[in-house]
Amino acid sequence: MSTTVDYYFAPQSPWAYLGHARLAQIAREAGATVRVLPVDLGGKVFPISGGLPLGQRAPQRQAYRLLELQRYSDHLQAPIHLKPRYFPVSGNDAARLIIAVDQHDGADAAMALSGAILAAVWVGERNIADDKVLAELLAECSLSPERLAQSQSQAVQERYEAHTQQAIDAGVFGAPSYVIDGELFWGQDRLDFVERKLQATA
Repeated sequence: MSTTVDYYFAPQSPWAYLGHARLAQIAREAGATVRVLPVDLGGKVFPISGGLPLGQRAPQRQAYRLLELQRYSDHLQAPIHLKPRYFPVSGNDAARLIIAVDQHDGADAAMALSGAILAAVWVGERNIADDKVLAELLAECSLSPERLAQSQSQAVQERYEAHTQQAIDAGVFGAPSYVIDGELFWGQDRLDFVERKLQATA
C-alpha cells in the first residue's frame, strides 16, 4: 500500500509553483500517492493562523520574499516573473476547477492542471481569475471544457471548503504544505525532508 502525501496549496502561490514539479517527481519515484488539495489560504487559513496578505506585510519581509524567489528560481532553473502582471489574484475559481478535474479525471490530471495554472501566473503572466484563461488551460491539458461549468457546482464548493477545513485541522498555515502520516512539512524548501520521509515509509 502506497504512502499518501496530502498536498495543500493555493493556485496562485509562487512557492507552490517552485515546488510543484519536484513534488510530483519525488512522489512518483517513491511510489507515493498525492492528494491534490487546493485551499482558501488568504480567506480562511491566514485569518486564524496569523498569516498576512502580501500587501500587509512589513516592507523588509516583502523585499526578502523577492530575494528568495529569485534565489530559488536561479537554483532550480525555474523561470519566474517576480512581479507578474496578474498578481495578487484570486485563486478561488482556479482551485474549484482543480477540484472538479480531480473528481472527474483523477489526481494525475489535477496535478497536471495545477502545474499549468501555477505556471500561468508566474511564467505566462496570465489571469487565472478569468474564465477564458481557465478554459484555455483546460484545453492545453487536454481536459474537457465541461469541467469549467462543473467547477461552479455546490458540490465542488463544499469540497473546497472541506479541503480548507482539513488543512486547518492539520495545522497548515502556509502554502505549499505537505502532510505525511500526520507530519507537516511547510514550504517547497522542505521537499528534501518530504523525500526522506517517503523513503523511510516505503
